[in-house]
Amino acid sequence: MSHTPIDTSVAHTARVWNYWLGGKDNYPPDREVGDRIRERFPEVVDAALGDRAFLRRSVTHLVEQEGVRQFLDIGAGLPTADNTHEVAQRLSPDSRVVYVDNDPLVLAHARALLTGTDEGHTSFVDSDLRETGRVLARARESLDFEQPVALMLMGTMGHFPDLDEALELVRTYVDALPTGSFVAVCDGVLSDTVTLGPEEIAEFTKIWEGGVTLPYVPRSLEDFTRFFDGLDLVDPGVVSVSKWRPEPVEVGRCRDLPQYCGLARKR
Repeated sequence: MSHTPIDTSVAHTARVWNYWLGGKDNYPPDREVGDRIRERFPEVVDAALGDRAFLRRSVTHLVEQEGVRQFLDIGAGLPTADNTHEVAQRLSPDSRVVYVDNDPLVLAHARALLTGTDEGHTSFVDSDLRETGRVLARARESLDFEQPVALMLMGTMGHFPDLDEALELVRTYVDALPTGSFVAVCDGVLSDTVTLGPEEIAEFTKIWEGGVTLPYVPRSLEDFTRFFDGLDLVDPGVVSVSKWRPEPVEVGRCRDLPQYCGLARKR
């Protein structure tokens, strides 16, 4: 399958995120945008790290406490440390993980880096997540949809400015999952405890849209919470990434970050 050539002259969402996480798969335009945003909003790096920490903690909970052994990670992004399959298969080597992305940059790295254990299974679906039928059909080639599946949406739905479209996409995937499955969502959220005013939000948006290929829209806490409608939230519910089951050494010094998350079970 042919793809649009990778353009390294323009900043790219996955590469900017990779830069904030301390990765090496980025170029000067990515670092320039990343630095401009970080200089104006220093908490953005903590938010990126918090997103990765939530992935690690939620996958750990799912494997150890819920017995989940299957994961559908949509919008995988560039591989860094503690990817979904690494966390899951470290705890349970027989875990099966399917990644979904249609970004040529992500695909180029994923095929080389996303290798799993001999006991488990790791695969990659080259598809736009809006192609729900194709994604689910390909996922069923590797995952047993008669058993619980954890749907992972890390920093993905903020790329859909239309809330109704984003909610409908998530509902379509959730509807296809069997009872007892889980949904983990993490994205930029603006709440009363996050000190970003309208002018700062507008400035962030201007910097981002002026230099990055994909749009990204932080949502209100109320709108973000709607992704979990009809599902049973796992404690502590919808919270800042810094406050979702923090490590003991972090308790007492956690502050709200503009990146929120939640994990919920399908009835």
